[in-house]
Amino acid sequence: MAIIHADGWVFARACAKINLTLDVLGRRADGYHELASVMQTVTLADTLAFRGLEDGRTEFFCDAPVLNGPENLVYRAVQAVRAATGCQRGVRIELQKQTPVQGGLGGGSSDGACVLLALNHLWHLHLEREQLLDLAASLGSDVPFFVVGGTALAEGRGERVGALPDLPGRWVILLKPAVAISTPAAFRALTPAGYSDGQATARLVEALRSGQMLLLDELHNALEERVCQMYPAVAESREALLKAGATLVQMSGSGPTLFGLFTSLEEATPVYQRLLQEGRQVWPARTVTHAEALGIFASKDE
Repeated sequence: MAIIHADGWVFARACAKINLTLDVLGRRADGYHELASVMQTVTLADTLAFRGLEDGRTEFFCDAPVLNGPENLVYRAVQAVRAATGCQRGVRIELQKQTPVQGGLGGGSSDGACVLLALNHLWHLHLEREQLLDLAASLGSDVPFFVVGGTALAEGRGERVGALPDLPGRWVILLKPAVAISTPAAFRALTPAGYSDGQATARLVEALRSGQMLLLDELHNALEERVCQMYPAVAESREALLKAGATLVQMSGSGPTLFGLFTSLEEATPVYQRLLQEGRQVWPARTVTHAEALGIFASKDE
């Protein structure tokens, strides 16, 4: 999330994510589900531009009209920073969307986290990482992950996040079926029979911490089977990725976006080209390290 200064503007990139594992352990008393997930940032990203204003106003523009307005996490993140710090400096933020909305890739959450990190840097607020994580958790379950970035373990409803050793570099092909799935709907559809014991996440965490070779067959998403049943386009797209040459396909988050992991660009490129020729919505990407995800926004205790 390194930044670029140009003609009074500051530009930053908000990376998307994939879930290498997503274990749903059960339903909590507060209505949320207890999760264990290894999450990973990738190079597909939105671009945010920041410019100071003299009069304390907040101006926001997004090139996707449906996302303009005070409900956007970008706007809400500004308000959260102001409420927490008392800082009343003005800012204009412009958002160019690349990460698909309701795609299971955390685009809105990443945008919100990017604002927290950027304003902390630009306004010289000196907020520590734990303070940023608290602000992020107040905005949404996925937002804290993007304060950490790279490869990380998310637990609870997603608000407890700890950095993991970087995943060995992988190329990623992302395929979004032509459906939108809300996260609450996907979780409501999950029955107790779909709950998992967390072992897929635990095994991957151990492999990363011990430096073992990543075992691709250990990946798991507890929501995927039910989503594929409810949305035939997701199941069909999963098969399309496999037929195009991907050896591993998994859904990210609550879907509908699916991803394949590859050890080389030479392996990934034919898969991407075939899906593109079929007229599908597809993106090539690669995994992003912790340092690359945060850049100079990393807090001083990293």
